[in-house]
Amino acid sequence: MPHLRLALNQTDATVGDLARNAEAVVRWTRHAVEQGAHLVAFPEMMLTGYPVEDLALRASFVDASRSALTALAARLAEEDLGGVPVVVGYLDRAERHSPRYGQPAGAPQNAAAVLHGGEVVLTFAKHHLPNYGVFDEFRYFVPGDTLPVVRLHGVDVALAICEDLWQDGGRVPAARSAGAGLLLSINASPYERDKDDTRLDLVRKRAQEAGCTTAYLAMIGGQDELVFDGDSIVVGADGQVLARAPQFAEGCVLLDLQLPEAAAQPPSGTVDDGLRIDHRVLSSEPLPACEERVAGAEAQRLGDDEEVYTALVVGLRAYVAKNGFRSVLIGLSGGIDSALTAALACDAVGPENVYGVSMPSRYSSQHSRDDAAELARRTGLNFRTVPIEPMFDAYLGALGLTGLAEENLQARLRGTLLMGLSNEEGHIVLAPGNKSELACGYSTLYGDSVGAYGPIKDLYKTTVFRLARWRNAAATERGRTPPIPENSITKPPSAELRPGQLDADSLPDYDTLDAVLELYVDRDLGAQEIVRRGYDAQLVARVLRMTDAAEYKRRQYPPGTKISPKGFGKDRRLPITNAWREAPQG
Repeated sequence: MPHLRLALNQTDATVGDLARNAEAVVRWTRHAVEQGAHLVAFPEMMLTGYPVEDLALRASFVDASRSALTALAARLAEEDLGGVPVVVGYLDRAERHSPRYGQPAGAPQNAAAVLHGGEVVLTFAKHHLPNYGVFDEFRYFVPGDTLPVVRLHGVDVALAICEDLWQDGGRVPAARSAGAGLLLSINASPYERDKDDTRLDLVRKRAQEAGCTTAYLAMIGGQDELVFDGDSIVVGADGQVLARAPQFAEGCVLLDLQLPEAAAQPPSGTVDDGLRIDHRVLSSEPLPACEERVAGAEAQRLGDDEEVYTALVVGLRAYVAKNGFRSVLIGLSGGIDSALTAALACDAVGPENVYGVSMPSRYSSQHSRDDAAELARRTGLNFRTVPIEPMFDAYLGALGLTGLAEENLQARLRGTLLMGLSNEEGHIVLAPGNKSELACGYSTLYGDSVGAYGPIKDLYKTTVFRLARWRNAAATERGRTPPIPENSITKPPSAELRPGQLDADSLPDYDTLDAVLELYVDRDLGAQEIVRRGYDAQLVARVLRMTDAAEYKRRQYPPGTKISPKGFGKDRRLPITNAWREAPQG
């Protein structure tokens, strides 16, 4: 049987940075060619970054992408890399597409190309367009209508893009109909908790449906709220895993594949879903048998908590670096949320680039002040204390605030102080709010919600505690100092905005609260369905009422790393002005 040495480059890309992304393609292609690769591939929209969102609607950006692709093909040839075909994703437009009502103007396409011999020898666009969760590809793109196939060293390789595998039909059965020996799909599939298991099952299923070896190449890195975890997979036609890349790590998956020889007559015509076969012959003769085969490796999987924690670190690091910042600023209360946020920041950008500020008021306990200082000592981050008492007294004297207004004033003074330091010193502020608080509105606008990024925005409080314990345990296992003081984990949560205040005074216990929120927010279950799961009707009504009333607050909260199937933001879009209320019947 013919063989191919396949190089899957699990790489990062920055949206809009065409030059840097092209440079990465050249660098990793050179590495692959030096390793004897016969076919080199890069992720979905590698040249432009993903997702490009409304940039797809700018003709100037589409033109720049197309020009960059042509220039990249020429440069690969100039650097003696043009003899090996390279598959790379980019932004294109459908030249002969007829605009119809409901389709984006200019007919942009989420596309990919095969570069070979200094030329763009084949282009194709994603056939299945996702339109759920964070995806709006119906808004931006028109679909492709071909099954692209390249014949390389006597093997027919069918090509696909991400959603072409996630949806039934289309290019997967079409690859079988065309007699492909390999199905290669390039992807930019955002991370979600437990998605790696779903992805593996999917690739196995599609390989069996396509009747051929299937390679699933994924992007890594972060883009705004999204994280890409890599986890590229190669599966045989029988569903056996041949290679699997590490999670959250850039690198090249290199392996030799024994593949069936293509039929003498190239496939042609129309196949499944009306796809027209677009076939290119690059080389017809099979390669001689390889004496030293490169066998694929299967990287060890991360544990559940380590996986989520790593995703949060990658997302924060990408946001800081790709937006041109070096340092972050955090208000350290001594509580669990700011402690976990600080630990994440130290792991993401280094403790020398993390600045913590303790801002005690008259209600701040001594143990909370001590816990903030202890966190700084353990992690090595930069630390200072700025009491807010003088500012607080001045505002109270001028305005005479009491009750909730007095409590919120403290949070807003801290927010103003943080933003002032951010302006003066150039750090970006990290907001430490968690998903439980954001759901119930248990945060102060222009106070603890200020910031450029919310690293734990998509973590329920119970997960915050679990990750804090995991991070400390991981440090102990490595013989290092646990970053989070034990007291921050074990003491009852409190905003400390009035004497003796506890979160439990305003919210149900977090185990119950988070379970109800997960059903309502993440799964979209109604009040009656939640009550039928065994939860108290009055408690359910209260939690749902708080969640519905806080929509306007969540709209003003900064972006943060998405790790759940439905995070606050693009995933969950509800009207602020909304008279519908979920309530149990009885």
